[in-house]
Amino acid sequence: MRIIADSSCDLYTLDTPDFRTVPLTIYTDEKSFTDDDSLNIKDMLDYLASWKGRSYTSCPSADAWLSAFEGADEIFAVTVTSSLSGSYNSAVLAADLYREEHPDVKISVIDSLSTGAEEILLLNKLAELVRAGGTFESIDAEIRAYLKRSRLFFSFFSLHNLGQNGRVSKVAAAALSVLNISVTGTASEEGKISVTGKAKGERKSIRTLINYMVQAGYNGGRAVITHVENESMADMLKQEILKTYPWADILIRPARGLCSYYMERRGIVISCETQAA
Repeated sequence: MRIIADSSCDLYTLDTPDFRTVPLTIYTDEKSFTDDDSLNIKDMLDYLASWKGRSYTSCPSADAWLSAFEGADEIFAVTVTSSLSGSYNSAVLAADLYREEHPDVKISVIDSLSTGAEEILLLNKLAELVRAGGTFESIDAEIRAYLKRSRLFFSFFSLHNLGQNGRVSKVAAAALSVLNISVTGTASEEGKISVTGKAKGERKSIRTLINYMVQAGYNGGRAVITHVENESMADMLKQEILKTYPWADILIRPARGLCSYYMERRGIVISCETQAA
């Protein structure tokens, strides 16, 4: 079985024999950055910090997904939330085209309704199910059920790129101008970004994120933290969670290009399993 994700997944490798990613692209009017394993994220962020014009992102084409499908007969494709990107629609179109040429193929295109850390949770679970040797149909049913009990929360110190691309209101983005103030929030059930509060300083942000997790039904299961040049805050968040849930399984990873663009420097995202169905 082949597992494919777009580059919003923040992974380059996965513990399964056949995994690949399809890159999104970050643009300005003079330059582009392909979110693949050759992208220097620090250089991209430095450039964008000095760039005064507009910047935006582009999803993979159907052709890019088709190339990733080629040669496989059982495929799981996981995309960034369809509420914020056309990647899911491109993957669905590619799946339809691929089935026309390969009528016996099995393809499941999964809208993560999220990004980054929550996709990592989903992909790691998917790889685990594949390694266990279940049928395509049983794995598809299990991974879709798993998706319903994972949640994502964030702490961002800038909303500039989200605001200029219409992912949050420009009013909310402009209001975040006080040094060391972060906005906190979640990915809604519809896969949209929902800003729910503000916090001054990293420690207050960490307490807020943990409160969100507990309210959602977290009880010390798996969690994934992604960050943009902020490993120290990511580790503080992990250690605070372990104080209450010492058995928790927590993974920390740096964000790839697409998520780094939207999270911006110091941004933190955490996704967790919950007991809520």
